[in-house]
Amino acid sequence: MCLNLNNITIKKNSGDALFFSLNMTVKQGEILTLMGPSGCGKSTLLDVIAGHLSEEFSYSGTVMLDSVDLSQLPAHKRNVGILFQDDLLFPHLCVWENLAFALPNSVKGNERKIQAMQALEHISLVKLAESFPDQISGGQRARISLTRMLLAKPKVALLDEPFSKLDKDLRIQFRDWVVEQLKEANIPALMVTHDKEDVPQGSRVLTWPWEMNHA
Repeated sequence: MCLNLNNITIKKNSGDALFFSLNMTVKQGEILTLMGPSGCGKSTLLDVIAGHLSEEFSYSGTVMLDSVDLSQLPAHKRNVGILFQDDLLFPHLCVWENLAFALPNSVKGNERKIQAMQALEHISLVKLAESFPDQISGGQRARISLTRMLLAKPKVALLDEPFSKLDKDLRIQFRDWVVEQLKEANIPALMVTHDKEDVPQGSRVLTWPWEMNHA
């Protein structure tokens, strides 16, 4: 399962281009990192892949997941998981309900709670099952957010500055854990960051003006 971006050009409606003819392949199980200054189009590129591009932009080119052209599908049918710098957990749902919400529709009834609890056991946070997001720490919310994304069984993962709001010690710990979880999920992942320390060891980095190199 590979994510292929072919000749992606993103323009503002004013006519100014963020960038021209970007080509990129993210392989199955790979985490590719995008680095560059604010405003160069990193997060906008993630929006193109996910199908959430703002109306102030337009783009040309194709986003392919193996033989499927994602650019022809609505956002909810793309199977793209997104992790932001804010955890975006539902404040009115307890932790296990937040996780259960992400499960595919094929999982029915009490099985949703069972799978949510199994996921919490996997990340050693079962004790938080009945807690609400505002009752747990930022690090715990971050781990639950990633777990929720992966429970939805995405075919691609997008991470937009996912560690930027964590303090240094927690950031290192969470970063290593995220890399481990994504490798286990074995899906292509694209991560946006400003911090070179966030780049997984030995992985590829695409730096503005979009030149490829290795960490």
